Amino acid sequence: MRSRLLPLLIVLLTGVLLALGIPLATSQARSEQQRVVVDRIDDTARFASLTQFAADSAAPGAAGRQRLATLGDELATYHDVYGIKAGVFQRDGEPLAVAPAGWEVPGGVGGEEFAEALAGRRSQGPAQVWPWALDRRLVVASPVIRDGDVIAVVVIDSPTGPLRSRILRGWLGIAAGEAAAMLLAVAAAFGLTRWVLRPVRVLDRATHAITTGSLTARVAAASGPPELRSLARSFNEMADHVEEVLEQQRAFVADASHQLRNPLAALLLRIDLLGLELPEDNEEFASVRAEGVRLARVLDGLLGLALAEGTPADLRVTDVAALARERVDAWRPVADRRGVTLRFEGASAATGWADPVGLSSALDAIVDNALKFTPGGGEVRVVLTPNGESVTIETADDGPGLAGDELDRIGDRFWRSGRHQNVSGSGLGLSIVAALLAAGGATITYAANEPHGLRVIVAVPRHAPEDAAPGAVSRELPPGAAGA
Repeated sequence: MRSRLLPLLIVLLTGVLLALGIPLATSQARSEQQRVVVDRIDDTARFASLTQFAADSAAPGAAGRQRLATLGDELATYHDVYGIKAGVFQRDGEPLAVAPAGWEVPGGVGGEEFAEALAGRRSQGPAQVWPWALDRRLVVASPVIRDGDVIAVVVIDSPTGPLRSRILRGWLGIAAGEAAAMLLAVAAAFGLTRWVLRPVRVLDRATHAITTGSLTARVAAASGPPELRSLARSFNEMADHVEEVLEQQRAFVADASHQLRNPLAALLLRIDLLGLELPEDNEEFASVRAEGVRLARVLDGLLGLALAEGTPADLRVTDVAALARERVDAWRPVADRRGVTLRFEGASAATGWADPVGLSSALDAIVDNALKFTPGGGEVRVVLTPNGESVTIETADDGPGLAGDELDRIGDRFWRSGRHQNVSGSGLGLSIVAALLAAGGATITYAANEPHGLRVIVAVPRHAPEDAAPGAVSRELPPGAAGA
Protein backbone atom coordinates (compact mmCIF):
# COMPACT_ATOMS: atom_id res chain seq x y z
CA MET A 1 0.00 0.00 0.00
CA ARG A 2 2.87 2.34 0.76
CA SER A 3 4.34 1.74 -2.71
CA ARG A 4 1.06 3.02 -4.19
CA LEU A 5 0.29 5.84 -1.74
CA LEU A 6 3.76 7.40 -1.74
CA PRO A 7 4.07 7.85 -5.55
CA LEU A 8 0.57 9.32 -5.60
CA LEU A 9 1.50 11.88 -2.95
CA ILE A 10 4.76 12.72 -4.73
CA VAL A 11 2.94 13.21 -8.05
CA LEU A 12 0.38 15.48 -6.40
CA LEU A 13 3.06 17.51 -4.63
CA THR A 14 5.05 17.77 -7.86
CA GLY A 15 1.95 19.06 -9.63
CA VAL A 16 1.37 21.66 -6.92
CA LEU A 17 4.99 22.84 -7.05
CA LEU A 18 4.91 23.04 -10.83
CA ALA A 19 1.63 24.92 -10.71
CA LEU A 20 3.30 27.46 -8.44
CA GLY A 21 6.75 27.45 -10.03
CA ILE A 22 5.79 27.91 -13.69
CA PRO A 23 3.74 31.10 -13.12
CA LEU A 24 6.49 32.38 -10.81
CA ALA A 25 9.16 31.76 -13.48
CA THR A 26 6.98 33.43 -16.11
CA SER A 27 6.38 36.42 -13.86
CA GLN A 28 10.11 36.70 -13.12
CA ALA A 29 10.93 36.67 -16.85
CA ARG A 30 8.31 39.33 -17.61
CA SER A 31 9.51 41.47 -14.73
CA GLU A 32 13.12 41.35 -15.95
CA GLN A 33 12.09 42.25 -19.50
CA GLN A 34 9.80 45.02 -18.30
CA ARG A 35 12.67 46.57 -16.35
CA VAL A 36 14.90 46.50 -19.44
CA VAL A 37 12.15 47.92 -21.67
CA VAL A 38 11.49 50.77 -19.22
CA ASP A 39 15.22 51.60 -19.20
CA ARG A 40 15.26 51.65 -22.99
CA ILE A 41 12.16 53.84 -23.14
CA ASP A 42 13.88 56.28 -20.78
CA ASP A 43 16.93 56.25 -23.06
CA THR A 44 14.79 56.93 -26.15
CA ALA A 45 13.04 59.76 -24.32
CA ARG A 46 16.43 61.36 -23.49
CA PHE A 47 17.62 61.02 -27.09
CA ALA A 48 14.28 62.42 -28.30
CA SER A 49 14.85 65.51 -26.13
CA LEU A 50 18.36 65.92 -27.54
CA THR A 51 16.93 65.56 -31.04
CA GLN A 52 14.32 68.25 -30.39
CA PHE A 53 17.05 70.56 -29.14
CA ALA A 54 19.24 69.81 -32.19
CA ALA A 55 16.38 70.37 -34.65
CA ASP A 56 15.17 73.62 -33.03
CA SER A 57 14.60 76.21 -35.76
CA ALA A 58 16.00 78.91 -33.45
CA ALA A 59 19.46 77.51 -34.02
CA PRO A 60 19.97 77.21 -37.79
CA GLY A 61 23.18 76.74 -39.72
CA ALA A 62 26.42 75.86 -37.97
CA ALA A 63 24.80 75.81 -34.55
CA GLY A 64 22.25 73.25 -35.72
CA ARG A 65 24.94 71.06 -37.25
CA GLN A 66 26.95 71.31 -34.04
CA ARG A 67 23.93 70.09 -32.05
CA LEU A 68 23.44 67.17 -34.45
CA ALA A 69 27.12 66.33 -34.05
CA THR A 70 26.69 66.40 -30.28
CA LEU A 71 23.68 64.04 -30.64
CA GLY A 72 25.79 61.71 -32.74
CA ASP A 73 28.54 61.73 -30.10
CA GLU A 74 25.98 60.84 -27.41
CA LEU A 75 24.70 57.94 -29.50
CA ALA A 76 28.25 56.74 -30.20
CA THR A 77 29.18 56.90 -26.51
CA TYR A 78 25.98 55.04 -25.64
CA HIS A 79 26.83 52.32 -28.15
CA ASP A 80 30.43 52.02 -26.97
CA VAL A 81 29.47 51.78 -23.29
CA TYR A 82 26.42 49.53 -23.51
CA GLY A 83 26.82 47.81 -26.88
CA ILE A 84 23.33 48.98 -27.86
CA LYS A 85 22.59 50.26 -31.34
CA ALA A 86 20.76 53.58 -31.38
CA GLY A 87 19.77 56.12 -34.02
CA VAL A 88 17.54 59.02 -34.92
CA PHE A 89 15.75 58.67 -38.24
CA GLN A 90 13.60 61.03 -40.27
CA ARG A 91 10.09 60.05 -41.24
CA ASP A 92 11.30 58.52 -44.50
CA GLY A 93 13.89 56.40 -42.68
CA GLU A 94 16.89 58.56 -43.52
CA PRO A 95 19.30 58.71 -40.55
CA LEU A 96 20.01 61.98 -38.74
CA ALA A 97 22.50 60.36 -36.35
CA VAL A 98 23.24 56.66 -35.77
CA ALA A 99 25.70 54.52 -33.87
CA PRO A 100 27.33 52.48 -35.17
CA ALA A 101 27.76 54.13 -38.54
CA GLY A 102 25.71 52.67 -41.37
CA TRP A 103 23.11 51.11 -39.09
CA GLU A 104 19.61 51.15 -40.52
CA VAL A 105 16.14 50.95 -39.04
CA PRO A 106 15.39 47.32 -38.06
CA GLY A 107 12.66 46.16 -40.41
CA GLY A 108 12.75 49.41 -42.40
CA VAL A 109 10.16 52.17 -42.23
CA GLY A 110 7.47 49.51 -42.39
CA GLY A 111 8.62 47.89 -39.17
CA GLU A 112 6.11 47.62 -36.36
CA GLU A 113 8.05 49.73 -33.86
CA PHE A 114 8.93 52.46 -36.39
CA ALA A 115 5.36 52.67 -37.71
CA GLU A 116 3.98 52.91 -34.16
CA ALA A 117 6.37 55.77 -33.37
CA LEU A 118 5.36 57.61 -36.60
CA ALA A 119 1.80 57.46 -35.31
CA GLY A 120 2.94 59.43 -32.28
CA ARG A 121 3.05 56.55 -29.78
CA ARG A 122 5.95 54.90 -28.03
CA SER A 123 6.30 51.24 -28.94
CA GLN A 124 4.74 48.91 -26.37
CA GLY A 125 7.78 46.69 -26.26
CA PRO A 126 8.46 43.41 -28.04
CA ALA A 127 7.06 39.98 -27.24
CA GLN A 128 8.47 38.13 -24.26
CA VAL A 129 12.09 37.03 -24.63
CA TRP A 130 12.89 33.54 -23.29
CA PRO A 131 16.35 32.17 -22.45
CA TRP A 132 16.33 29.83 -25.44
CA ALA A 133 15.53 32.63 -27.95
CA LEU A 134 19.16 33.27 -28.98
CA ASP A 135 18.37 35.40 -32.06
CA ARG A 136 15.93 37.81 -30.40
CA ARG A 137 16.65 41.56 -29.89
CA LEU A 138 14.75 44.31 -28.07
CA VAL A 139 13.71 47.14 -30.39
CA VAL A 140 12.16 50.25 -28.79
CA ALA A 141 11.11 53.33 -30.75
CA SER A 142 9.91 56.76 -29.54
CA PRO A 143 8.64 59.69 -31.61
CA VAL A 144 10.31 63.11 -31.69
CA ILE A 145 7.44 65.60 -31.63
CA ARG A 146 7.59 69.33 -32.38
CA ASP A 147 4.52 71.52 -32.61
CA GLY A 148 2.33 68.42 -32.43
CA ASP A 149 3.95 66.73 -35.41
CA VAL A 150 6.32 63.74 -35.50
CA ILE A 151 9.54 65.03 -37.08
CA ALA A 152 11.78 62.05 -36.33
CA VAL A 153 11.93 58.67 -34.62
CA VAL A 154 14.48 57.48 -32.06
CA VAL A 155 15.14 53.75 -32.36
CA ILE A 156 17.18 51.59 -29.95
CA ASP A 157 18.12 48.01 -30.84
CA SER A 158 19.30 46.21 -27.70
CA PRO A 159 20.86 42.70 -27.54
CA THR A 160 19.02 40.23 -25.30
CA GLY A 161 22.01 38.25 -24.02
CA PRO A 162 22.23 39.98 -20.60
CA LEU A 163 18.43 39.84 -20.24
CA ARG A 164 18.35 36.14 -21.04
CA SER A 165 21.18 35.51 -18.58
CA ARG A 166 19.32 37.31 -15.78
CA ILE A 167 16.14 35.40 -16.57
CA LEU A 168 18.05 32.11 -16.56
CA ARG A 169 19.72 32.94 -13.22
CA GLY A 170 16.32 33.77 -11.76
CA TRP A 171 14.96 30.51 -13.06
CA LEU A 172 17.87 28.61 -11.54
CA GLY A 173 17.07 30.22 -8.20
CA ILE A 174 13.42 29.26 -8.58
CA ALA A 175 14.43 25.73 -9.61
CA ALA A 176 16.69 25.45 -6.55
CA GLY A 177 13.84 26.61 -4.35
CA GLU A 178 11.49 24.16 -6.06
CA ALA A 179 14.01 21.32 -5.58
CA ALA A 180 14.40 22.17 -1.90
CA ALA A 181 10.64 22.37 -1.55
CA MET A 182 10.33 19.04 -3.38
CA LEU A 183 12.80 17.39 -1.02
CA LEU A 184 10.87 18.74 1.95
CA ALA A 185 7.64 17.60 0.32
CA VAL A 186 9.02 14.09 -0.27
CA ALA A 187 10.23 13.94 3.34
CA ALA A 188 6.80 15.11 4.45
CA ALA A 189 5.19 12.49 2.17
CA PHE A 190 7.34 9.76 3.74
CA GLY A 191 6.39 10.96 7.19
CA LEU A 192 2.73 11.22 6.23
CA THR A 193 2.64 7.72 4.74
CA ARG A 194 4.37 6.30 7.82
CA TRP A 195 1.86 8.07 10.04
CA VAL A 196 -1.08 6.91 7.98
CA LEU A 197 0.14 3.33 7.44
CA ARG A 198 1.55 2.67 10.91
CA PRO A 199 -1.86 1.57 12.25
CA VAL A 200 -2.34 -0.53 9.11
CA ARG A 201 0.96 -2.34 9.70
CA VAL A 202 0.06 -2.88 13.35
CA LEU A 203 -3.34 -4.21 12.27
CA ASP A 204 -1.65 -6.53 9.80
CA ARG A 205 0.72 -7.90 12.46
CA ALA A 206 -2.12 -8.36 14.92
CA THR A 207 -4.26 -10.09 12.30
CA HIS A 208 -1.37 -12.42 11.41
CA ALA A 209 -0.79 -13.15 15.11
CA ILE A 210 -4.45 -14.03 15.63
CA THR A 211 -4.42 -16.16 12.47
CA THR A 212 -1.44 -18.13 13.78
CA GLY A 213 -3.14 -18.72 17.13
CA SER A 214 -2.08 -15.78 19.31
CA LEU A 215 -5.58 -14.65 20.23
CA THR A 216 -4.30 -12.15 22.79
CA ALA A 217 -2.85 -9.86 20.10
CA ARG A 218 -4.37 -6.38 20.17
CA VAL A 219 -3.82 -2.99 18.55
CA ALA A 220 -3.03 0.24 20.41
CA ALA A 221 -5.45 2.77 18.89
CA ALA A 222 -3.27 5.79 19.69
CA SER A 223 -1.78 6.89 16.36
CA GLY A 224 -2.78 7.49 12.78
CA PRO A 225 -5.83 9.19 11.28
CA PRO A 226 -9.07 9.14 13.28
CA GLU A 227 -10.65 6.66 10.86
CA LEU A 228 -7.83 4.16 11.39
CA ARG A 229 -7.94 4.66 15.16
CA SER A 230 -11.63 3.87 15.03
CA LEU A 231 -10.86 0.80 12.91
CA ALA A 232 -8.26 -0.31 15.47
CA ARG A 233 -10.83 -0.04 18.28
CA SER A 234 -13.33 -2.02 16.22
CA PHE A 235 -10.64 -4.62 15.53
CA ASN A 236 -9.91 -4.97 19.25
CA GLU A 237 -13.61 -5.39 19.99
CA MET A 238 -13.87 -8.05 17.29
CA ALA A 239 -10.76 -9.84 18.61
CA ASP A 240 -12.17 -9.78 22.16
CA HIS A 241 -15.41 -11.28 20.90
CA VAL A 242 -13.64 -13.95 18.84
CA GLU A 243 -11.38 -14.85 21.76
CA GLU A 244 -14.37 -15.09 24.08
CA VAL A 245 -16.31 -17.30 21.65
CA LEU A 246 -13.33 -19.59 21.05
CA GLU A 247 -12.60 -19.77 24.75
CA GLN A 248 -16.19 -20.80 25.40
CA GLN A 249 -15.91 -23.38 22.65
CA ARG A 250 -12.66 -24.78 24.05
CA ALA A 251 -14.06 -24.79 27.56
CA PHE A 252 -17.12 -26.70 26.35
CA VAL A 253 -15.00 -29.27 24.50
CA ALA A 254 -12.67 -29.68 27.47
CA ASP A 255 -15.52 -29.94 29.98
CA ALA A 256 -17.50 -32.31 27.79
CA SER A 257 -14.47 -34.52 27.19
CA HIS A 258 -13.59 -34.55 30.86
CA GLN A 259 -17.15 -35.28 31.98
CA LEU A 260 -17.58 -38.09 29.46
CA ARG A 261 -14.37 -39.86 30.38
CA ASN A 262 -15.60 -41.09 33.79
CA PRO A 263 -18.89 -42.60 32.50
CA LEU A 264 -16.99 -44.09 29.57
CA ALA A 265 -14.39 -45.63 31.87
CA ALA A 266 -17.19 -47.14 33.94
CA LEU A 267 -18.85 -48.43 30.77
CA LEU A 268 -15.62 -50.05 29.58
CA LEU A 269 -15.22 -51.69 32.99
CA ARG A 270 -18.72 -53.17 32.78
CA ILE A 271 -18.03 -54.35 29.23
CA ASP A 272 -14.89 -56.12 30.47
CA LEU A 273 -16.89 -57.71 33.29
CA LEU A 274 -19.52 -58.77 30.81
CA GLY A 275 -16.84 -60.25 28.62
CA LEU A 276 -15.90 -62.64 31.40
CA GLU A 277 -19.24 -64.38 30.87
CA LEU A 278 -18.77 -64.66 27.11
CA PRO A 279 -16.53 -66.84 24.98
CA GLU A 280 -13.11 -65.35 24.26
CA ASP A 281 -13.68 -65.27 20.50
CA ASN A 282 -17.04 -63.48 20.65
CA GLU A 283 -16.94 -61.00 17.76
CA GLU A 284 -19.70 -58.74 19.05
CA PHE A 285 -17.96 -58.29 22.39
CA ALA A 286 -14.64 -57.48 20.68
CA SER A 287 -16.35 -54.96 18.38
CA VAL A 288 -18.14 -53.19 21.26
CA ARG A 289 -14.97 -52.98 23.33
CA ALA A 290 -12.91 -51.69 20.37
CA GLU A 291 -15.46 -48.93 19.75
CA GLY A 292 -15.40 -48.00 23.43
CA VAL A 293 -11.58 -47.78 23.42
CA ARG A 294 -11.72 -45.70 20.22
CA LEU A 295 -14.23 -43.33 21.86
CA ALA A 296 -11.96 -42.95 24.88
CA ARG A 297 -9.06 -42.14 22.59
CA VAL A 298 -11.12 -39.50 20.77
CA LEU A 299 -12.15 -37.89 24.08
CA ASP A 300 -8.50 -37.79 25.20
CA GLY A 301 -7.57 -36.19 21.88
CA LEU A 302 -10.31 -33.56 22.16
CA LEU A 303 -9.22 -32.70 25.68
CA GLY A 304 -5.59 -32.47 24.59
CA LEU A 305 -6.48 -30.25 21.62
CA ALA A 306 -8.54 -27.91 23.82
CA LEU A 307 -5.65 -27.60 26.28
CA ALA A 308 -3.10 -27.09 23.50
CA GLU A 309 -5.11 -24.30 21.89
CA GLY A 310 -6.13 -22.55 25.09
CA THR A 311 -2.98 -22.64 27.20
CA PRO A 312 -0.33 -19.92 26.77
CA ALA A 313 3.18 -21.15 25.97
CA ASP A 314 6.05 -20.85 28.45
CA LEU A 315 8.56 -19.47 25.94
CA ARG A 316 12.23 -19.46 26.84
CA VAL A 317 15.67 -20.13 25.38
CA THR A 318 15.78 -23.92 24.99
CA ASP A 319 18.48 -26.37 23.99
CA VAL A 320 16.48 -27.87 21.15
CA ALA A 321 19.19 -30.42 20.30
CA ALA A 322 19.31 -31.81 23.82
CA LEU A 323 15.53 -31.93 24.04
CA ALA A 324 15.17 -33.73 20.69
CA ARG A 325 17.89 -36.25 21.60
CA GLU A 326 16.17 -36.89 24.95
CA ARG A 327 12.81 -37.61 23.26
CA VAL A 328 14.45 -39.94 20.73
CA ASP A 329 16.15 -41.85 23.57
CA ALA A 330 12.82 -42.09 25.39
CA TRP A 331 11.11 -43.64 22.34
CA ARG A 332 13.95 -46.01 21.41
CA PRO A 333 12.63 -48.91 23.59
CA VAL A 334 9.29 -48.65 21.81
CA ALA A 335 11.07 -48.70 18.44
CA ASP A 336 13.10 -51.75 19.48
CA ARG A 337 9.95 -53.65 20.47
CA ARG A 338 8.48 -52.93 17.04
CA GLY A 339 11.68 -53.86 15.20
CA VAL A 340 12.22 -50.33 13.91
CA THR A 341 15.58 -48.53 13.92
CA LEU A 342 15.29 -45.07 15.51
CA ARG A 343 18.27 -42.77 14.92
CA PHE A 344 19.13 -39.19 15.89
CA GLU A 345 21.52 -37.13 13.75
CA GLY A 346 22.64 -33.53 13.73
CA ALA A 347 24.25 -30.89 15.89
CA SER A 348 25.07 -31.70 19.48
CA ALA A 349 23.84 -28.28 20.69
CA ALA A 350 21.44 -25.77 19.16
CA THR A 351 19.32 -23.26 21.04
CA GLY A 352 15.93 -21.94 20.01
CA TRP A 353 13.02 -19.96 21.42
CA ALA A 354 10.39 -22.50 22.46
CA ASP A 355 8.16 -23.90 25.17
CA PRO A 356 10.08 -27.01 26.33
CA VAL A 357 6.95 -28.87 27.47
CA GLY A 358 4.97 -28.05 24.34
CA LEU A 359 7.89 -28.90 22.02
CA SER A 360 8.48 -32.19 23.88
CA SER A 361 4.81 -33.14 23.51
CA ALA A 362 4.89 -32.25 19.80
CA LEU A 363 8.04 -34.33 19.19
CA ASP A 364 6.48 -37.25 21.11
CA ALA A 365 3.44 -37.16 18.83
CA ILE A 366 5.58 -36.91 15.67
CA VAL A 367 7.93 -39.77 16.63
CA ASP A 368 4.99 -41.92 17.81
CA ASN A 369 3.24 -41.31 14.49
CA ALA A 370 6.40 -42.25 12.53
CA LEU A 371 6.94 -45.47 14.52
CA LYS A 372 3.28 -46.40 14.18
CA PHE A 373 3.40 -46.36 10.38
CA THR A 374 6.91 -47.80 9.88
CA PRO A 375 6.93 -51.57 9.38
CA GLY A 376 9.38 -53.89 11.15
CA GLY A 377 12.87 -53.64 9.74
CA GLY A 378 12.29 -50.01 8.70
CA GLU A 379 14.02 -46.92 9.97
CA VAL A 380 12.97 -43.57 11.47
CA ARG A 381 15.54 -40.77 11.32
CA VAL A 382 15.38 -37.59 13.37
CA VAL A 383 17.79 -34.98 11.94
CA LEU A 384 18.44 -31.64 13.66
CA THR A 385 19.91 -28.78 11.61
CA PRO A 386 20.64 -25.23 12.89
CA ASN A 387 19.94 -22.55 10.28
CA GLY A 388 20.31 -18.79 10.31
CA GLU A 389 16.91 -17.91 11.79
CA SER A 390 15.60 -21.28 12.93
CA VAL A 391 16.45 -24.79 14.09
CA THR A 392 14.81 -27.51 11.99
CA ILE A 393 13.93 -30.97 13.28
CA GLU A 394 13.16 -33.35 10.42
CA THR A 395 11.58 -36.73 11.14
CA ALA A 396 11.61 -39.15 8.19
CA ASP A 397 10.11 -42.65 8.22
CA ASP A 398 10.02 -45.64 5.85
CA GLY A 399 6.27 -46.10 6.07
CA PRO A 400 3.77 -46.11 3.20
CA GLY A 401 3.63 -42.30 3.17
CA LEU A 402 0.83 -40.20 1.69
CA ALA A 403 -0.21 -39.22 -1.80
CA GLY A 404 0.13 -35.64 -3.05
CA ASP A 405 -3.49 -34.69 -2.40
CA GLU A 406 -3.33 -36.31 1.04
CA LEU A 407 -0.34 -34.18 2.03
CA ASP A 408 -2.57 -31.11 1.71
CA ARG A 409 -5.05 -32.53 4.24
CA ILE A 410 -2.65 -33.89 6.82
CA GLY A 411 -3.13 -32.13 10.14
CA ASP A 412 -6.87 -31.55 9.62
CA ARG A 413 -8.94 -32.53 12.63
CA PHE A 414 -10.28 -36.09 12.55
CA TRP A 415 -8.83 -36.68 9.07
CA ARG A 416 -7.10 -39.95 8.40
CA SER A 417 -6.00 -41.51 5.13
CA GLY A 418 -8.37 -44.16 3.84
CA ARG A 419 -5.40 -46.50 3.42
CA HIS A 420 -4.49 -46.30 7.13
CA GLN A 421 -7.83 -46.91 8.81
CA ASN A 422 -6.52 -50.15 10.27
CA VAL A 423 -3.94 -48.23 12.32
CA SER A 424 -5.17 -47.03 15.71
CA GLY A 425 -5.60 -43.30 16.15
CA SER A 426 -8.16 -40.50 16.44
CA GLY A 427 -6.99 -38.17 13.68
CA LEU A 428 -6.27 -35.43 16.24
CA GLY A 429 -2.59 -36.02 17.04
CA LEU A 430 -1.06 -33.81 14.33
CA SER A 431 -3.70 -31.12 14.94
CA ILE A 432 -2.52 -31.02 18.55
CA VAL A 433 1.09 -30.84 17.33
CA ALA A 434 0.29 -27.86 15.10
CA ALA A 435 -1.44 -26.06 18.00
CA LEU A 436 1.48 -26.72 20.36
CA LEU A 437 4.06 -25.49 17.88
CA ALA A 438 2.05 -22.41 16.82
CA ALA A 439 1.81 -21.31 20.44
CA GLY A 440 5.60 -21.12 20.54
CA GLY A 441 6.06 -19.49 17.14
CA ALA A 442 7.28 -22.71 15.49
CA THR A 443 5.96 -24.15 12.23
CA ILE A 444 5.36 -27.66 10.89
CA THR A 445 5.38 -28.80 7.25
CA TYR A 446 5.01 -32.17 5.55
CA ALA A 447 6.65 -33.69 2.48
CA ALA A 448 7.09 -37.06 0.83
CA ASN A 449 10.16 -39.09 1.78
CA GLU A 450 12.08 -40.86 -0.96
CA PRO A 451 11.68 -43.63 -1.95
CA HIS A 452 8.64 -43.91 0.31
CA GLY A 453 7.44 -42.59 3.64
CA LEU A 454 6.71 -39.21 5.18
CA ARG A 455 8.93 -36.31 6.24
CA VAL A 456 7.77 -33.97 9.01
CA ILE A 457 9.78 -30.74 9.34
CA VAL A 458 9.50 -28.63 12.48
CA ALA A 459 11.14 -25.17 12.41
CA VAL A 460 11.81 -23.59 15.80
CA PRO A 461 12.74 -19.86 15.79
CA ARG A 462 16.15 -19.02 17.21
CA HIS A 463 15.12 -15.59 18.53
CA ALA A 464 12.22 -14.34 20.60
CA PRO A 465 9.27 -13.02 18.59
CA GLU A 466 8.12 -9.46 19.20
CA ASP A 467 4.97 -10.53 21.04
CA ALA A 468 6.67 -13.22 23.18
CA ALA A 469 5.35 -13.42 26.71
CA PRO A 470 7.80 -15.52 28.74
CA GLY A 471 6.66 -16.79 32.08
CA ALA A 472 3.23 -18.01 31.02
CA VAL A 473 2.16 -21.32 32.53
CA SER A 474 1.95 -24.38 30.29
CA ARG A 475 0.46 -27.78 31.03
CA GLU A 476 1.30 -31.25 29.84
CA LEU A 477 -1.19 -33.07 27.66
CA PRO A 478 -3.29 -35.78 29.18
CA PRO A 479 -2.21 -39.37 28.59
CA GLY A 480 -2.94 -40.55 25.05
CA ALA A 481 -3.41 -37.08 23.58
CA ALA A 482 -0.18 -37.26 21.62
CA GLY A 483 -1.25 -40.22 19.53
CA ALA A 484 -2.06 -39.44 15.94
